[in-house]
Amino acid sequence: MQSGKILRNHYKIIDTLGSGGFGDTYLAQDLDLPGKPKCVVKHLSPKSSESQVLAIAQRLFEREAETLYKLGKDSDQIPKLFAHFQERTEFYLVQEYIEGQDISKELTPGKKLSESYTITLLKGILEALAVAHQNNIIHRDIKPENLMRRKSDKKIVLIDFGAVKEINVLTTANQPGTTLTVAVGTPGYMPSEQGVGKPKLSSDIYAVGMLGIKAFTGKDPHNLPTDPNTGNVIWRNEAQVSNHLANILDKMVQEYFRERYKNATEVLEALNIQTPPQPTPAPTIPSIPKTKPILTPKPVPIISSITKIQTQPDQTRRQILILGGLTGSWFVAAILSRNFGNKLSPKIISTPQPIPETTPENISPPQPTPAPPPPTRSEIPIQRFTTVKVNRRGEIISRLPDQAQVMAENFNGVSLEMVKIPGGRFLMGSPETEAERDNSESPQHYVDVPEFFMGKYPVTQAQWEAVMGNNPSRFKGENRPVENVSWNDATEFCQKLSEITGKKYSLPSESQWEYACRARTSTPFYFGETITSELVNYDGNYPYGDATKGKYRQETTDVGIFPPNSFGLYDMHGNVWEWCQDVWHDNYEGAPTDGSAWETGGDSNYRILRGGSWYNNSRNCRSARRGYYGADILFNNRGFRIVSSSPVVSAFRS
Repeated sequence: MQSGKILRNHYKIIDTLGSGGFGDTYLAQDLDLPGKPKCVVKHLSPKSSESQVLAIAQRLFEREAETLYKLGKDSDQIPKLFAHFQERTEFYLVQEYIEGQDISKELTPGKKLSESYTITLLKGILEALAVAHQNNIIHRDIKPENLMRRKSDKKIVLIDFGAVKEINVLTTANQPGTTLTVAVGTPGYMPSEQGVGKPKLSSDIYAVGMLGIKAFTGKDPHNLPTDPNTGNVIWRNEAQVSNHLANILDKMVQEYFRERYKNATEVLEALNIQTPPQPTPAPTIPSIPKTKPILTPKPVPIISSITKIQTQPDQTRRQILILGGLTGSWFVAAILSRNFGNKLSPKIISTPQPIPETTPENISPPQPTPAPPPPTRSEIPIQRFTTVKVNRRGEIISRLPDQAQVMAENFNGVSLEMVKIPGGRFLMGSPETEAERDNSESPQHYVDVPEFFMGKYPVTQAQWEAVMGNNPSRFKGENRPVENVSWNDATEFCQKLSEITGKKYSLPSESQWEYACRARTSTPFYFGETITSELVNYDGNYPYGDATKGKYRQETTDVGIFPPNSFGLYDMHGNVWEWCQDVWHDNYEGAPTDGSAWETGGDSNYRILRGGSWYNNSRNCRSARRGYYGADILFNNRGFRIVSSSPVVSAFRS
C-alpha cells in the first residue's frame, strides 16, 4: 500500500513498518479521532482466492481477532485491538501503536548483559505471556524484534502474534486429503515441534529462554552449539550466571517439549514472581552503584482540618486448515527533603471492620493463668478486604476480594492489630528500567523472609499515648499516625510495649518492610504502575508516570482510609515515612539475604526510612524507595509500624 491511502475513510497510511511473506504492517493515522493519533494496520491476504479458502480464512480471522481483543483488554503489555475488517479478499487489523523501540537494540551481538537486566527482561516478557497462556494462546514468534520497550514506562510489550500469519499461507492442497504445513516462527527461537507445525505453550517458553541466553552470552541462538546426544543448547561456558537462574533457563530450552515448563506461569513461579491469578513471591538479582540521598527538612505549615477520603484447550487448527495452511497455530498474530520524612499510621480504635477477638477456648475465666498458648493457624481470625489495581494512568482496572489472618488485642482502651505475613522469597530493590529510581536501590537481590507479624497500620497517636503517656504529633487525631518521633523514640516504644506484653516487638528490618509493602507485586507500587491521591496521601502535585495531578492535603490522614495491599496492610505508601531497624548503607552490596536487619557497617547514627509521606512526591512513595535520617532527628512526616516474630495473644494488660 502506498503512503496516503485511506482505508474505510478512517485509517490513513503514513509509512511501511514491515513487509514479508506473512503480510505487511503499516503505520497509520486514525482520522476520526482528535489529534489523529497513530495506530498500526496489519494487512493479510491468503495466497488463494478460492471461495473455500476464503471461508476458512474468514473464520480464522474472526476468531483470532476476538482473541486479540480480549488479550489487549486483559493486559497493558499486549497492544489493544481497535478494529478488524475485510475488504473483498483482503483482511485488516488495526492495533494500538506502541511508541518505543524493540529490544534488539539492547541485545546487540557480543554484548553480555547482567543477571539483573536478564531477570527483569524475563519477568517483563513472561508477565505479558502469562495472560496469553492463561487463555490457551501461543504467541509463536517471540524474538527481540517482537518485544517492544515502551517509551512511557519502559515495560515490555508483546507484539505481532504469529497465528494471524496463517491467513497469508492459506492455499488449497495440491492433492485431496493432504495438508500443507507451514512453520510460523523464527529459526533459533523456534523449537523443533513448532518447526513441523505443532507448537505448544511450551514452544513460547523455549523462545523466551533463548532470549535470556542471548542476553547472557551476547550470541544469537543459531551460533551456539548443541549436545549431539540430547540436542540441548550448550551455553553456560559463555555466561556469568547464578546456578539458580541457569537451571531455570536450561529447563526452558530443553529440546523435548515435555521436559520444559508448560507455560509462562510455571516459569514465573520458578523465578518466584507473582502472576495475576495466583500470588507467589518475587525474584532478585544484582545491579549497579551508589547514591546517597540526603534529607533536608523544610518548615511545614500546620493545617487545622483533615480531608477524609472515602475511600478449552486450544482447538486444533488442523481441522480448520485441512485445505492447507498451518496446523496447531494461532493468531498473529523536588527538594530532597520531600524525599524523606514519614508518618506512622497508628493503631485504630474503631476500624471499618469489626475487630476479631481471641477464641473463648484460649481463656480460662475461673482461675487466673499466664497468657494462653499461641493460637494455632486455624484459630487466628480472618479479616476480609478489597484490593485495588490501577493502570499506568492511575485508572482503577480491578477490585478484588482478599483476606488475611489478623490478631487483635486491646489494652488501655485501644486496639492493636497485627497481620500475619507469610514467609517467602522476593526480589528486593528496583530494576534499572524503573522510572525515577535511585542507585541506592541496587543491586536487586533475592531475600528469603521468614513468616512474621506486622502492624496493620502505622502506630497511631492513641496507641502511642497508651504506651508512652504523651503525644508529640503536630497533626492531632487519635486515629492518625503518630509523627514527630525519632528512630530512638520508636525503638523506646517497642521496648516499652514488649515489657507490657511480655512479647518481643521491634521495628521491621528494611527487607521485611519492602517484602510486606510489595505483597508479591513487582510494580513500583502495590497498586500497580502508579498511584493517585484517591489511593494514597502524598503531594498529588507531583504524579508518577502517566497519572494526572491530584490533591495535596498538607497533613496526615486517619490510618486505614485507603485500600490495603494483598497482605492486608494499610498506608504502606504515603501518610508518614516509617522507620526501619537498619543502619543506612549506600546500596545493597553485601546486604543480608535472610530478612534480618543490616546493622553492621554503615553509620549507626543514620537509620532507614521507607514509604514516603503526605509531604512527599509520588516517586518517594515507591515500594523500593530508600531514605535515611539521623536516629535522633524528628519531623512531622515520620512515624513507624511494628513487627513481631511470634503470634500476638492475649497478653496485654487492660
